[in-house]
Amino acid sequence: MSYSVTLIPGDGIGEEIAESMQQVLKAAGAPISWDKQSAGLKAAQELGNALPEATLKSIQNNQVALKGPTTTPIGSGHKSANVLLRQALDLYASVRPVKSVPGVQTRYDNVDLVIIRENTEGLYAAQEAQVTPDTILSFKVVTKKATHRIAQFALDYCKKHKRQRLTVGHKANIMKLGDGFFLDTARELASIDGKVPIDDCIVDALCMKLVTNPNQFDVLLLENLYGDIVSDLCAGLVGGLGLVPGANLGEKIAVFESVHGSAPDIAGKNKANPTALIQSAIMMLYHLNETNIAQQIESALYQVLKKPELRTSDLGGSANTQEFTQHVISAL
Repeated sequence: MSYSVTLIPGDGIGEEIAESMQQVLKAAGAPISWDKQSAGLKAAQELGNALPEATLKSIQNNQVALKGPTTTPIGSGHKSANVLLRQALDLYASVRPVKSVPGVQTRYDNVDLVIIRENTEGLYAAQEAQVTPDTILSFKVVTKKATHRIAQFALDYCKKHKRQRLTVGHKANIMKLGDGFFLDTARELASIDGKVPIDDCIVDALCMKLVTNPNQFDVLLLENLYGDIVSDLCAGLVGGLGLVPGANLGEKIAVFESVHGSAPDIAGKNKANPTALIQSAIMMLYHLNETNIAQQIESALYQVLKKPELRTSDLGGSANTQEFTQHVISAL
């Protein structure tokens, strides 16, 4: 079987790391044809839309996409292409596995976390209004539908992947209605299910405990904004955003992505580390049930990362993007 996958290289270093990822998957024999589309700052500048209709239609047709980093202006300009994608395609579940990478030494060993984040509402959905010249309201929306399905998704994920415990991060001590509802829903569904142990932690205490001892947690369930912050924090525990994959999942559509920034300062300089996008492609291959190819690429990638001299400069090595790519292909 072959698969048509929408490829969105994105902005900045996106084209370079997308090319690297494609070379690796081709060398591994992944049966994928790429439908290249545009989104982000470049699309907004050239097409007047950060998420063109053609890109949406491509993803809807293929039902699987792989996306590089996109640039979002700070404080003004177009709305985040990531937020637009999640809302337009109802990609309600963000899944970020954060796992120690063999050979990449960090403060902690054997980190193995999964952050599951509600992706469509809450403060991060950016529902804002300027009600007077001096007053802006940002609305945090929490609905029964979205809360119920993300909590059920998290419980199902734990069972499918044989995870041991689900921890709900919240601020229900202060936001008693919204966060209280999120927490109560997860507790209620876990009680009905009866197969997944569940506990909870106030989100600021959760951050403190994660940087003190991340191995005390397993799977984390958080609402949108908390999940965005905590997932980046957890990436720092294993070496940074350049090493971890991500997925945005809906009922039928899956968009996999590198979650780091577009790094315009090194764009076009053959310096970018393609690991995160390769990791996201591996995650995509598992989703497509191409398990053998996914495992082969993962093994080759880890072989290279175990050797400091073969890594890119952000990980203390001397390899450029193309050299690193060839090292992975040679390991295959």
